[in-house]
Amino acid sequence: MKFAKKLIAVLALVPGLAFAAEGGFPLEPAPARSDLASLQNGAKLFVNHCLNCHSASSMRYNRLRDIGLTEEQIKNNLLFSQDKVGGMMTTAMRPDDAKAWFGAVPPDLSVMARAKASPSGTGADYLYTYLRTFYKDDARPTGWNNMVVPNVAMPHVMWQEQGVRQAKFQDVPDPHEAGKTLHKFVGFEAVQPGTMTPQEFDTATADLVAYLVWMAEPAQDTRKKLGVIVLLFMTGFAFLAWLLNKSYWKEVK
Repeated sequence: MKFAKKLIAVLALVPGLAFAAEGGFPLEPAPARSDLASLQNGAKLFVNHCLNCHSASSMRYNRLRDIGLTEEQIKNNLLFSQDKVGGMMTTAMRPDDAKAWFGAVPPDLSVMARAKASPSGTGADYLYTYLRTFYKDDARPTGWNNMVVPNVAMPHVMWQEQGVRQAKFQDVPDPHEAGKTLHKFVGFEAVQPGTMTPQEFDTATADLVAYLVWMAEPAQDTRKKLGVIVLLFMTGFAFLAWLLNKSYWKEVK
């Protein structure tokens, strides 16, 4: 009995612990972008910026036909020379080289959008905020740092589009402990403009995140449609069963 009470207490704390683990920089809600044009642009950004280091080993190139691309478009615009339309989205980078260059092997991105979901936000929110909060930090091996993942090993692969920014911090009194100060983030300062305006970059990032969300479960639209059909069927079946039950008991006195 005591063990059961302790287990219940621990389980009750799990959501709070998860939130604390994801705490720190607040996540910004990712714009909802699920139209085919956004997903196609996101796929292009993924291949050009992410697939050089990361794999998506659970996704085949020909699955991109589900977002409106033809095999000819996939071949001409999204395939590297050694890849095939029916092949998996893998990177040519060897794990040993990746670890030597970045200090860690870049994770597979097949289901990253689902893996990063937490009580503090969806996986889309996490990725959208993460991709938009890189800043220049010469103290890091790659020259870049990130607000969502401090001391991140990944460089800012879209810095040319976003431009170069520095993070501004300010020492403020700690409200919970007298005499202590906190190094608080107060904003970004643009150092070098990018090829995109801030609005264009945010839109492009939202497209990339939308693709990552779709890639994590390509059949999600079909699943939702089937779910609606099943619920409608069950509702109709329940109504017919109620009519049958009413008719049956009408004859019973």
